[in-house]
Parts: sequence; C-alpha cells; structure tokens
Amino acid sequence: MGPTRAQFIQYAPAALAVASVSVGPWSALAAGAAGVGAWAVSASAPVLRSLIACGITATGCGIAAHQVLASGMDPLFALGLAVPAGAAVLAHHRNTGGALPALPATTTATATAGQSSQAQLITAWWTEFISGPTQTEGRKLIQPGARLAHLAIDAGDDAVSFTGIISLPQGQQVRVKAADIASVYQIPVSQVEMGDPKHYAPNALPVTVHLKQAAQQPQITALGVPTTPEQLWAVHVAVPEGAMPGTTLALTRYDGPLDWEGIATRDRKAIGTVNIQDLAGNLDLETIQIALAPADKPSQMGVRVMKEHALMHGTMLSDVVDELAMDSRGYIRLGTYIDARPALVPLAQPGSGARHLYLVGGSRSGKSGCLEQVLLSAHRSGIAVILASPQAGTIAGAAMAAYCGDGLDEAMGALRLAYALMLDREARYRSPAFPFTDPLILIVIDEAHMLLSASSPYHAEAKAIVEQLTRRSLKRGIGVVLATQTPLAEDLGNSTVIRSQLLIGGGAVFLRCAKGQGSLVGANAVEGAEGIDLSMIPSSWPGQYAKVADRDMSSGLDTAAAAGPEDGTFGLGYLLTPGSQAVQFRSLHLDAPPASLAGGQPPVAVEDCQAWQHREAITQTPVVDQRGKNLIGSLTDLLSKAEQGPPVPQQQGQTDPAGPAAAADGQELIKPRILELLRQESIPMTAETIARKLGTTAKNVKPRLSELKKRDEITNENGLWRAA
Repeated sequence: MGPTRAQFIQYAPAALAVASVSVGPWSALAAGAAGVGAWAVSASAPVLRSLIACGITATGCGIAAHQVLASGMDPLFALGLAVPAGAAVLAHHRNTGGALPALPATTTATATAGQSSQAQLITAWWTEFISGPTQTEGRKLIQPGARLAHLAIDAGDDAVSFTGIISLPQGQQVRVKAADIASVYQIPVSQVEMGDPKHYAPNALPVTVHLKQAAQQPQITALGVPTTPEQLWAVHVAVPEGAMPGTTLALTRYDGPLDWEGIATRDRKAIGTVNIQDLAGNLDLETIQIALAPADKPSQMGVRVMKEHALMHGTMLSDVVDELAMDSRGYIRLGTYIDARPALVPLAQPGSGARHLYLVGGSRSGKSGCLEQVLLSAHRSGIAVILASPQAGTIAGAAMAAYCGDGLDEAMGALRLAYALMLDREARYRSPAFPFTDPLILIVIDEAHMLLSASSPYHAEAKAIVEQLTRRSLKRGIGVVLATQTPLAEDLGNSTVIRSQLLIGGGAVFLRCAKGQGSLVGANAVEGAEGIDLSMIPSSWPGQYAKVADRDMSSGLDTAAAAGPEDGTFGLGYLLTPGSQAVQFRSLHLDAPPASLAGGQPPVAVEDCQAWQHREAITQTPVVDQRGKNLIGSLTDLLSKAEQGPPVPQQQGQTDPAGPAAAADGQELIKPRILELLRQESIPMTAETIARKLGTTAKNVKPRLSELKKRDEITNENGLWRAA
C-alpha cells in the first residue's frame, strides 16, 4: 500500500534534502519529480508553492555541497550546507500543517466576528430577548445592555452547553435571572447555573446554560424490583388501590429518578380528580415535589416530579417596573409558571372593556403581595383604583389608589362609590364604544368576606352591590378584583352569581388556604381547577424544618436578616385564565413596597363626573333598604338620596333616650352601652361602626374605648374592637 497524499507532501521535502546533498546536481531531477507528484495528488496552491521553494533551496544546497567535495575541501563545509535544507523542510511543515484535515473539535470559545453558527444563534437570541439593542416591536427586553461576554460552547454527542459572563457598564447591577434565561432558550430552570452575586462584581456574573443534558438511564439493581418511573407507576399508582388506577405512564423527559415528566393515560376512561397527597405517598415523595397538569383529553393527565421545586427560589420583581405594565392585549405579568414561562392575567380587553380577577389565599400565602403587585401594575398602566380594605392598614400600596376605604365602614363606602361610578358611566355611555376617554377603573376588594359574609352588618348591601358590579361593570371599563381567604361559598355571601361572573369575566389566583378550607370540589368546584385542594400546599419547602433547627441563636436574634423566597411557599399556587386549565405558578417576589416603586407619582385619577364630585355624600348613603332589596337603579335617585343625608343616626337620636346628647353628658353613660353592644355582636367592629350603632360620633367613642381597654374589658386588633 503506497503513501497517502498527506504523507507524500510531508516527507517529500526530507527525501529531497537527502538526495540533494548526496546526489548533487542530479537533485534537480528529484525536485522536479516531487513537484510533479504534488501536482498529481491535487495539492493546494499554498502547499505546491511551499514544496517548490523547498525543492529549489535543497537543490542549491546539494549543488554547493557537490562542488565543495569535488574541490577537495573540508567535508565539514559540505555537511554545514545541510542546515539550510533542514530549515526549508521545517518551514514546509509549518506551511502545510494548517492544510491537513483536523479532528472534529468538541470545544469552541468564540465571541468575536469568527463565531460558529451555533455561537451566532446563541448570541442572536441573547441580544433579541435579553440585552438588545435589537428588539421586536411589542416586546420588552429583560435587561438592556446586559451583554453575554466570553462565550464558550461545549458541544458533545449527547450534551450541549455554553458558558459566559453577563456584563454591564460599571455602576450597574445584573438583574437577569435564571428563569429569564430559561424562558429565552426554552429549557427548564434547573439547567441554568448562575454564580452567587455575593462573590462577584455587581456588573459581572458568570452563567452556565445546559441547552441539552445527557439523559441518565436508570439502572435496575435487582431482577424484579421496580426502579424506573414506569415500573413504580405500574406497581404503586396504577393498581386498584393507587391514586390513579388503571393508568399507564409514558415519559416525555427523564433526568433522574427524582426529575422527570410524563403523561398518564387511562384507556377510554376519564381520569377524573386525583388526590395529589395519595399520589405522593404512592411515589414516596413530598407533596410539593409533584405537579399535575390536566391535558386536553379527559383520559390523560400530565405529571411532573421535581427533585427541587422549580419555583423554590422565586422570581424577583425587576427594578424596571415598567415591565409590569399592561401589554397591548390587556395582560399583566403576575409571576412565573412552573415551566419558567411568564404567568399573565388579563386586566382589560382592548376594544371591549375591563376584566375581573378572583384571588383566594389564607394567612401568609402571599395574597397581599399579589394585590400590591396588581395595584402597581394598574398604576403603571394608567388604571384608576378604588380600594376597599375592611381590615385597616393591610395593603402597602394603598397610596396608589384614587380612593381608599380603609376600615369596615370606609370599605363599604368605597363599594357605594364604585356602584355610583358604574351608574354614572351607564348614563353617559348608552351604547359604549371603545376606547373610552375615561380611564379604566379597578375595584379592589380585600378581605371581601368581612363585607359579604352573613355575619357582616353590611351583608345585604355589599352582596347586592358586588353582584351588580360583576354583572354590569365590564362593558363600562370597570373591573373587580375580589380577594378572600378561602374559596368557600360563605366568603362570597353564598352568592353563586359573584363567583361565576368573576370566573367568566377574568382570571383566578388560588393560593394556600387553611386545612379543610381549600378544596375546589363539590360545592366549591371551579371549572378548570377540578380536584385541587389548596390546603395541600405546604407552608414551607421540604427540609426547611431542619434548616430552621440548625440555626445558631447563640448571638441572639438577627433582626437585620432578610427572608429569602425559599424560606416559605408564599405566592405559590395555581393560576386559572379564561378557557384554560389551572397551572401551578408563583407570584413575583417583592423586596420593597410597591408604593416606593411607583416613584412618588400621584395615583391615577378618576374622571371628573357627578358621582366623583359627590363622593363624600355617596359613601355615607346606603343604596338598599334594610332587607337588601330595592337597590337604587339610577344615578339621579342616588344623588337625591345622598343630598338628604343618612337618616339612621337622626332616627336613633329621636327614639333612644340615651342618644347623642345623653352620651355626651357623661363618660359612664356610654361605656356600659359600648360593652353591651360588643358582647351582643358576634363580630369585631371599628370605632366608627360602634359610634353609628350607638347614635353618636366616633370622637365621643374612641376615648371610652381606650379606657375600657385599659381595664381589660375589651380588646383591639388591627383597629377592630371586641369584648374581652
């Protein structure tokens, strides 16, 4: 077998040099033969030029050496002439080395003009969605100027990843999150690794992104022992006593025994509701490690198992608060889905009106944070807000509301004002045509159960107003955001109208509830959220109890330590948008009050109309009779009733001998009446409510309440008074 083309080009100069020194002038023939041979094997032009130059040099050295030997001179001189010939050979090897076929490279480190096609694609996506300067119309960049420097790609047969450094000008801080990168490259968040900002400069943060990870195939340790997810499913879940009997599992992604996704299918039968706690027990996992996603077919159910919950570390609200503004479709970002996609909810429908939002969440579930974020989004989007907060002082973003009813009585006044604004717009816009010249309005009702439940003193009036608002307000550009602690019908005044209209007219957010109060089955069933039990969302992540127990408290309580998103599951729940299934998500993590993010700007104002001009009188005027019937149906009737003033305190003063005059004469006359009222009523009341029921003013009641509290006869919690 003869020499290859590459071998001929490499070793021909060496043979030529030896022949030149030994043969002498006849080496010209060898140089010619080498050139003809190189041309015959189709050598490239640079290789051919290098070979000819080497042959000429070697030939010259050979002729000189022959003359030296023929003249009888010292043979060492002839031997010295071989040095230039050798140098020519080395130069030839250096010139032809780049022309030889190279082995396929598995690592490229390019971030300059010579990038590979893969590197160019990665950089293009980064520029388009994260850093700019190019930007598609209608899309907001994640952080303009955050370029990806020192890009390095590691591409193998079964794995592809790249590393780089997120760089910004001096004085700026990297705000790009792992969830943002994962959403851009459409990969799970677990495949994005970012450096700890505490160990790097604020404007430079390393990142590693695994675009494709090598699958780790499970190993069967013993014959007959189930180890793969499919085997475990068949043995423990699909059996008659399992969580999903009669189903089979087909994996769509496998990254280990505790990190996989699949689809469970039952042959021609609906799977129905699934008890996620039973499923966690079947698979020997924590409840929080499993997420279910109903598929299009009733006979299928998506299943996801997570070693570490994808939303454990949360998504921080960016300093670029304009990212929370409503987009052209009327949606705002409320958080992040479990697959790293932005979780969007509608606040408006362009060309049609506003949208409702139903929010459920118990104590420490993140409900207040969601409401504050909605207030901030409305403020940035030019939407006016009427806030009704029966529990005083609980909403940090109350300053962004055009009108705030803080306290039970004031919250009822805010509902009356919202109803009057709807009547006003109905009178002015007989046949609504969008866009309005008036701003969109959101009626935000926090702790709505304090107004709507049967034990509330405003139960009948609040129920009638909210029912009418949810039915009639959307086409007038007025949306309702209603928040309660549980999804129970009692929290909505046993009104099926309110819940159905909220769900039809917008989205729903379901967060953790108290045990036994979070079921969405039976009487509390919600289409698209079948089988969900909100009380099954744990208050902390797996392993957090041990983390708390291991804390060193020898130096005392660290009051400066800030809670991280992973310290609790607040904001974790399910998001339901119209016409879809409830999907697990987590709201954005707020490390600062929304009011400070608003930049001190004034709230968006309501239009100057009759209802707004007479707002003080309207908030004090009941719009229904004592039975909750005969709701005032026109703005004219409401304004005329408001001009007459509230009749209740005057009637009480005339019929009750111990009315305002008697109460103002002596302190001891009103204190027993306060105690008797608080002991008879089953719910706590504000000072204003107590004064109204006693037919006096809050100015006379508040000092007596303080004195009774000093005697430990009554208690006060967040402005609500009750008998001790």
